[in-house]
Amino acid sequence: RQLRTARHAVAAAMGAEPDRVFFTSGGTEADNWAIFSTVKRFGKRGKHIITTAIEHHAILHCMKELEAQGYEVTYLQPDETGTVTLDALKAALRKDTILVSIMMVNNEVGSVMPIAQMAKLTRKVSPDAVFHTDAVQGFLKVPFAAKTLGADLISVSSHKVHGPKGVGALYISPRLKSFPAYMIGGGQESNYRSGTEGTPAIFGFAAACSAVASTYKEDAKTEKALIDALVEKLSVLDGVRINGSHAAPHVLSIAVPGVPTQNSINILQDHGICVSAGSACAKGHRSHVLEAMKVAPEAIDGSFRVSICKDTTEAELEQLYTVIKEEILPRAR
Repeated sequence: RQLRTARHAVAAAMGAEPDRVFFTSGGTEADNWAIFSTVKRFGKRGKHIITTAIEHHAILHCMKELEAQGYEVTYLQPDETGTVTLDALKAALRKDTILVSIMMVNNEVGSVMPIAQMAKLTRKVSPDAVFHTDAVQGFLKVPFAAKTLGADLISVSSHKVHGPKGVGALYISPRLKSFPAYMIGGGQESNYRSGTEGTPAIFGFAAACSAVASTYKEDAKTEKALIDALVEKLSVLDGVRINGSHAAPHVLSIAVPGVPTQNSINILQDHGICVSAGSACAKGHRSHVLEAMKVAPEAIDGSFRVSICKDTTEAELEQLYTVIKEEILPRAR
């Protein structure tokens, strides 16, 4: 009963039918399931797949695996804001396209993709293609309803909405009949994803969804106002660059060319401010997102990501601004 109640809570937050939401170990598993099961089911129709050059590695590494198996993958390039356009997708769609996978919100620069329009375009030009979106960074940040979004598959994760780590979900549209199971065994999750459910984490995920869903639209407005105010102040500082559109309310990429990323992270950490070097899953590597956006190498090497939530205060972002202005920026001169 509790598992059923939890499924209803997560489905309600997604705007989905409860019987179409299936629990996973997180966003990465949901992405892998979406991609590999689509190929398993529809691989005989064609060998062409479309994604973007700025996806999370949970997508990009799957694509590399499929390329090694003989599939042709088109990587759509973003514009200077980190956004992939409808025109770029339209030009790439073909009769033999079987899968389109485009993230809802970029995790490094906060660009928001027009997923509803992209799904509609895909259905029109390549009606047999499956449309998947990695909505891990968009869930309860950017409004959408799974029932009406138009995507066939939607991946979400618990820890991005203040829930526990180690649990996520995949939405599978009723349009996808006979979708292959990802794990076989005891038949849990309607025979799609066997294995004993991680009920403590699932219940935590549901509790987080219920807690966040009622206020997230207002919270997003507050967060966006905080980010926009910070951008306005940083933009007048000579030597500071804002990467991308920061259209999402909670993600901002900042560059101080001439100051290595790790140096900035260490300085901020000394003041109790935690930021990250781009994606938390790509430590030690130059950002593939900023490279695809054609950001200058010296700016990439001086970039860091700021993430905020409903608990972030104006005073905290004022402190961030002060440290950048007074301690980080002078080191670039």
